[in-house]
Amino acid sequence: MKFKIEAQAENTAARAGIISTAHGEIPTPIFMPVGTVGSVKAVHQCELRDDVKAAIILGNTYHLYLRPGMEIIEKAGGLHKFIGWERPILTDSGGFQVFSLSSNRKLKEEGAWFRSHIDGSKHLFTPEKVVDIQRSIGSDIMMALDECPPGTSDYDYARKSLSLTHRWLERGWKHFNETSPKYGFSQAFFPIVQGCVYPDLRRESAKFVADLGAEGNAIGGLAVGEPAEKMYEMIEVVNDILPESKPRYLMGVGTPANILEAIDRGVDMMDCVMPTRNGRNGMLFTSRGIMNMRNKKWADDFSPLDEEGTAWVDKEYSKAYVRHLFVANEILAMQIASIHNLAFYLWLVTEARQHIISGDFKQWKEEMVVRVTNRL
Repeated sequence: MKFKIEAQAENTAARAGIISTAHGEIPTPIFMPVGTVGSVKAVHQCELRDDVKAAIILGNTYHLYLRPGMEIIEKAGGLHKFIGWERPILTDSGGFQVFSLSSNRKLKEEGAWFRSHIDGSKHLFTPEKVVDIQRSIGSDIMMALDECPPGTSDYDYARKSLSLTHRWLERGWKHFNETSPKYGFSQAFFPIVQGCVYPDLRRESAKFVADLGAEGNAIGGLAVGEPAEKMYEMIEVVNDILPESKPRYLMGVGTPANILEAIDRGVDMMDCVMPTRNGRNGMLFTSRGIMNMRNKKWADDFSPLDEEGTAWVDKEYSKAYVRHLFVANEILAMQIASIHNLAFYLWLVTEARQHIISGDFKQWKEEMVVRVTNRL
């Protein structure tokens, strides 16, 4: 994997770049749709390519390991071939999913024991096993196993959690360097900075991660209950230490405003389930603000979903029609909303990239934050 910075914005840490992988180039800043089980919910791969214009999508190690399992994915020749997606894929380590099962998991020095949410069967994720699983999946970018403590964790818990994450990281990094890809193309390994909302822990973790010299680095453990301003503070603390020459991935974030603020602070990659999850529940994000499509005010509004025209759905379907579909509980409503929201997120980061290159990102970003948080 290679990363080239093409432009640096003035009076901000925002930058535009290109990540090169075996499955194609990724222009940054980039938003990555979440395809947890090898599927971005309610969206076909052809729509991800042509309408959403996704340069990279995510898969999840925990879910793919449990179902369909590594035997099936290996027989298919890896996740790319299994799902019919020829562009880059990033896989989360599954750590966040394991640790969200607080009543069904136990953390040990060896790894994380957990029970499947599907059938209750018992499993162990070690740092080494998570690397092996992601070798079988064949993602272009794999993540280290870490513990993601709640945003409200006290200092003592955050301290102990970080120490465990760093010990796991050393083991995972060693195993990654002692193993080889299975499908004839290279894979990158991203360590994850943790430390909750404590600046000294975040600095310690960022230094530990940066010293590994991996091809990219991730920031985890944010947007998990802490205030947004604290999240922004932690991003600044970490990005002051992480090398500028490597891509920075902010995990699981967030709203359109969160994304713009993260880009402003030097983040290159982001992902979140919000566009599809909120879309399925009738919330649409647009260049003018946020719409609840079940509101009666849209019942006779025959204008496009978003005048900016971020996707084909914006041109073909009116607010009135999409509201009708939601009120009628039609599956098509969820499909249209998911495609629209993902296309909007990709449009937003593409616009950010263009304004970084043109030199007026800061002013544009300040205006857009106001617009995208407006309730229509």
